[in-house]
Amino acid sequence: MRDAPSGRDERPGRDAPSERGEPSGRDEDDGRDGHAARAAELLRRAVAYALGAAQTITPALLARPPPCARWDLGRLLAHTDDSLAALHEGFTDGAVALCPPPHPVPAPREANRDAAICGATVDDPAAAFRLRAARALGILSGVRAGSGPPRPPQPVVVADAPLTATALALAGAVELAVHGWDIARAADRPDHAIPAPLAARLLPVAHRLVPHEGARHPLFGPPVALSPSAPPDHRLLAFLGRDPRPPDTAARRR
Repeated sequence: MRDAPSGRDERPGRDAPSERGEPSGRDEDDGRDGHAARAAELLRRAVAYALGAAQTITPALLARPPPCARWDLGRLLAHTDDSLAALHEGFTDGAVALCPPPHPVPAPREANRDAAICGATVDDPAAAFRLRAARALGILSGVRAGSGPPRPPQPVVVADAPLTATALALAGAVELAVHGWDIARAADRPDHAIPAPLAARLLPVAHRLVPHEGARHPLFGPPVALSPSAPPDHRLLAFLGRDPRPPDTAARRR
């Protein structure tokens, strides 16, 4: 995966969707609440998976290298936390800014509450991600039986390109699930695989996100060749430029 920063002062992972293919039709959720509800449920499951991957991350592990080139685990966690913030912006404000707004200094009571919940300081990106993911799960669980994620009155604008709330939720689900695997791999947790049913649902979404090889750069590396009979989580990861095999096995087969 080529998730390395581009050198521009932009928020990671917030590229215009029109350049890479929208993961679902632009009119998909107009008057069709079932699509939005299913997208919200996939996003909820992906956030829950990523949160589980981050549960055991301590500050001592933040320098470990994840599969993302030129990053360390701490930077990956900060990126994934920002992606959750972008989803919240899109659903609540109807737009996702490429540059994050300056974070206001929290009130002492709020800061103490957050520290008590996550058991860490603001210098711990794993704790910050766990806190935001837990809050996102609360919101998504609240709409689980409804019509999907909170929808702005107009399409969500990402990098000046319109995107439906359903498509935004599906793209977020792919990113959170795959980055959850990145986090688990960096933490040496081979047991924390992307659940096969979730991966099977996200695989066609990933193919719409990356419809051709020209849409890969700079976010994704070339696909990794696997057997067609590989499980869906392996095929999802391989399509997005990751080698899902154990590191020693992957090294021997290069």
